[in-house]
Formats: sequence, C-alpha cells, structure tokens
Amino acid sequence: MQKKQKIGFIGLGMMGSPMAINLLKAGHTLTVYNRTPEKASSVIELGAEVKTNPWDVAEPGGIVMSCVSDDSALADLVGENGELAECLGQDGIHISMSTILPKTAARLAQQQSKFGGYYIAAPVMGRPDAVQGKNQSYFIAGEAAAKARAKPLLEAISMKVFDFGTNPADANLNKLAANFLIASAIEALAEAFTFVSKNGADPNSLLEAVGSTLFACPIYQNYGRQIIEKKYMEPMFKLHLGQKDVRLIAEIATDSHTPMRFVRVLEDRFAAAIAHGRSNYDWTGIAAEVEAEAGL
Repeated sequence: MQKKQKIGFIGLGMMGSPMAINLLKAGHTLTVYNRTPEKASSVIELGAEVKTNPWDVAEPGGIVMSCVSDDSALADLVGENGELAECLGQDGIHISMSTILPKTAARLAQQQSKFGGYYIAAPVMGRPDAVQGKNQSYFIAGEAAAKARAKPLLEAISMKVFDFGTNPADANLNKLAANFLIASAIEALAEAFTFVSKNGADPNSLLEAVGSTLFACPIYQNYGRQIIEKKYMEPMFKLHLGQKDVRLIAEIATDSHTPMRFVRVLEDRFAAAIAHGRSNYDWTGIAAEVEAEAGL
C-alpha cells in the first residue's frame, strides 16, 4: 500500500486541479498555491490547505508538485534565486509536470541541486478529461533516488509512467516531440477532411474507415471526430498553448540545427489562427484555418 504523504502542489488550472483532486482522494494531504485563488475551491472542499505564497507549500526534505502553463510561469514560481528549492532544502524534491524547454528543466535541476535537493521532470501527456479519469501518462526523468519517491505518486493518479533516464531535460524534449506528432496529426486530419469535403464526399466515412484500421488510435479517432463536429469552443487544450509548444519545438530545432520543415508549417498555421481570433479555441481549431483557406 502506498504511503500517504504531505505534498505541496502549485498550479490548479485545467490540468493541475484534477491531479490535485485525485491525490487528495488517494489520501494524501495537500498544501496548495494558485495564482488565481478562487480556483482552489474544489480542493479546499476536499481538505487542502491554501497558501498565498508558492514557496510556503514546501517543507524541508518534502515534495512539491507543480503544473503551470509555460517556462515563464514556472520561473516566477520557483523564484529568481531558487527560493522554492531553498525551502525544500536537503533531499527535497520538485516534481514539475509542465511542458517547458529542456534547457529550463536543466537550469532548475541545477538550482535544486545547489540546495541539496532534486528536480524531477514529469511532463503530463493527456487532456483534462483524461487526467480526471486517471488515464494520462507522465514522461519522467531525474535522479534515481528521487524518482523512487516520485513515481508512486504519479502512478497512483495515472495510467502509465514512462522513464526517460536521469537527465530531466530528456523528459521535456520527448514530451515536445510527442506534442509535435499530435499537432501534425491534427493538421493532417484537417487537410484530409477538407480535401474530401471540398470534392463533394463525406469525411465521416473517411474517419470511420481509417479510424478503425490504418489509424486506429485515440488521436485520430477522438481528434478526428472533434474536427468533423467542429467542437472547438470548449477547449481541452487551448490553441494558444499549442502555439507555445510549436514555438518551443521550433526554437530547439533552430538551436540544434535540426531541419524540421513541417514544424514551420505548424508555426504558420497556429499564427494564422491566432491572428484570426481563435486563440481560445481548442488546438484542433487550426482545422478552421484549413477549411477557410479552401473556401469552405
């Protein structure tokens, strides 16, 4: 049986909130912080204690989990001089579930090490509905001893934890690669459905055919249906966050001299969607741009 623990938790957005709720339901004690305090109501009802400063959720030698939107938000929360790492101190662990640049993960790991602690990268793979049902996965990387403490917590609230070794940056690199594959699939689905529709056929028939044979996987089946039904206005992952991830991928590709021609297509597609006011659509909403280009 998993040992019940006192955990600090930072970030109660669409992804963080269901994670925190599932940790509480598993019997753990949570001390939480969120930049927008009113979003903490659902965890307060389950017994979480709310702090007004992110560093106050940390206890010496304890564990803090964080899930925020981007590198900048995470940098603010850990503190310019490593205040969160200092509060965690010797043997303290910061488990970061955000999708960020690998170099940011490397910097935070070094910062944590300075105070005798550990940084575990564990970016989450899944949408809020998956997280709520504990069907998400995590890409984990970091020191073995710290992972031994972190993995049981993540395994208890997810479907699978994939281990990417001892270098935290590798978990974030692979998470961005996975998001590139998803964004590419969305673009491919949108173009295929638009091609079929523009030429007088029914994309539902195409999805039924390929979604049960050639591409019998959740991304094609679920996102394909979402695109056909144009369910963009109740976002599970907002389009502007998808653009952020595409930009991170493009930045790494440029810095490492890695040709990625299709990521440039995605950059343009997301930029057009943002320019046309689709920032708060679901990221499958780039399909609306494909259709508009085709005159549909």
